[in-house]
Amino acid sequence: MKKILTLSFALVACICLVNGAEYAISNTPVTPVREEPSEAAEQATQLLFGELCEIVERRSSWAKICSTKDGQIGWVSAKMMTPVSEEVVQLLTESRAANGEGVVAVPMAVAIEIETGEKRMLSIGTRLPNYRKGSFELLGKKYKIDPRGVYRLESGEVNGKKATGEDVVRVARQLLNVSYLWGGKNMMGYDCSGFTQTVYSVFGIDLLRNAREQVTQGEDVRSLAEAHPGDLVFFDHADRDPNATRITHVGMLISPTEVLHCSGCVHVDRIDENGIYLANGKMTHHLAKIKRYL
Repeated sequence: MKKILTLSFALVACICLVNGAEYAISNTPVTPVREEPSEAAEQATQLLFGELCEIVERRSSWAKICSTKDGQIGWVSAKMMTPVSEEVVQLLTESRAANGEGVVAVPMAVAIEIETGEKRMLSIGTRLPNYRKGSFELLGKKYKIDPRGVYRLESGEVNGKKATGEDVVRVARQLLNVSYLWGGKNMMGYDCSGFTQTVYSVFGIDLLRNAREQVTQGEDVRSLAEAHPGDLVFFDHADRDPNATRITHVGMLISPTEVLHCSGCVHVDRIDENGIYLANGKMTHHLAKIKRYL
């Protein structure tokens, strides 16, 4: 399943290298990606520390980028990115394939640059290249990090075993009460699909960025009765418009009657075959699809 889901870093890199692309890596814990080259523009998504992107256009102090992780396109402030050579891209690609990587598995972790002692606060889902027993290296800089907050991803396994839906839910529950933020994908704020993408990233599964894209991945589950913890549920607005078919929201099942989702904040609501219900009995989202990724 993982091979089907993952947007292959190696494949994207190889395609771009053939085209002579220019690359950069996010050098801040969270880099906003905006719809237009302006600090006032709407945030489309975010890059976490160490995420690689292709630069497709430059405009003054801004760069238009395409994420190699999920293909999202937008504008970032160039000062928040570090240019990298094709050789570095190739080395990162080969290292990830051969040696696996670490990933932050707690809401926030502190990485300390060994040479300078400088600290970086890294959000859950941040990938750590060249990870070994509490240390990792990126662009020639070595960092140490508490290994208790890191999972090791290697050969389709997490810490040496296959992940389960219960494992996914356990990680997701750490993010209860994190606020909703349009375009957010760090523990200070998520949108609905940023939440699900981040949680699955902890297990080495690279979901696409938006709910309408994530629903195209994974395997169909026919009903809530057949669903497992960790399955994702997708919603449209057929409760308001019988002709609505566009996927507009996504959440994660805890059980056949409970869904964990980011709407206002990350919280738990009741769900049945029709959709999500508030405590007062009002249905807020119409259930359209159930998908499994493990």
